Amino acid sequence: MNNHRRRILQGLSVIPVAGALGLSPWAAAATELRISHQFPGGTLTEGDFRDRLCRRFAQELAKRSNGSLTAVVYPNSSLMKTNAQFSALRKGALDMSLVPLNYAGGEVPETNIGLMPGIITNYDKGTAFRHTEAGKMLYNVLADKGVLLVSWIWQSGGVASRSKALIEPEDARGMKVRGGGREMDMVLKEAGAAVLNLPSNEIYAAMQTGALDAAMTSSTSLISFRLEEVAKQLTTGRGQAYWFMFEPLMISRAVYERLGRDEQNLIMTLGAEMEKFALDACKVDDNQVAKVYVKAGGKAYDLSQATVQRWQDIARRTAWKDFAARSESCAALMKAVEKTL
Repeated sequence: MNNHRRRILQGLSVIPVAGALGLSPWAAAATELRISHQFPGGTLTEGDFRDRLCRRFAQELAKRSNGSLTAVVYPNSSLMKTNAQFSALRKGALDMSLVPLNYAGGEVPETNIGLMPGIITNYDKGTAFRHTEAGKMLYNVLADKGVLLVSWIWQSGGVASRSKALIEPEDARGMKVRGGGREMDMVLKEAGAAVLNLPSNEIYAAMQTGALDAAMTSSTSLISFRLEEVAKQLTTGRGQAYWFMFEPLMISRAVYERLGRDEQNLIMTLGAEMEKFALDACKVDDNQVAKVYVKAGGKAYDLSQATVQRWQDIARRTAWKDFAARSESCAALMKAVEKTL
């Protein structure tokens, strides 16, 4: 458990009445949490790993609390619209969510760091991020805004294109591309692309109609949303990539504070345990997505270190600079991030 989780547990927890009376810590009335996400639903063993992670989390929650603390998973934005989830977490109107953090960029600018091109370029850096000064700063910003990080999940990003592969920055010129966030969009515009803003679960329709030429999203989404049916060129994130997406499992701080200390500890313990499952699944999907596209008659391309560097150079002079200029908090966060490069 990192220092931030420990501080939240120590500073915000309330000892359950049952525990104070010497009874079982799970003797209080049962609590049911709602976990929302935008990805296709499946089972514990089949489907999008983000859905499976949520279901595993719910299963273990019920098991280890003896049924006193349970969770219901709502996939495919079936509980609420994708872009409403972060705000609902802040207000306590939603209990938990697994959502790309940068979707909250218009509400909390610091969250755009979750899709900042060029700062995370491999999984080792993604895993280490939470322990850096920048990771601690991000955790505290979210906690102040009413949201707590439960599982830290960084996914490698790829690009699906209808006809022309998007590999080098110059390939983007004249293309209509979904970047997925303000900062990635800035890099694409600098490279000569026109950008479209839409959630990942709307990419398929946009590519099918020709409104979109290429889309950047995680390997898992590239598979789950069956984009190989409408796109035949794939740039993978295997080994290295110029952007990673931060898609954490989060809980509303207001909801968290209403729970007892044992329940809070259980949630954070399970959240940490889920991270290895997520990391392994991400790597599997990075390789699997290439096989999916080739099998469908497409082509798959990997990135060289030199190509990653060229994209990173564009990000440094555009997105990084813009992000740092948004506020003192963003500037401090970006400065801390650059120390890790």
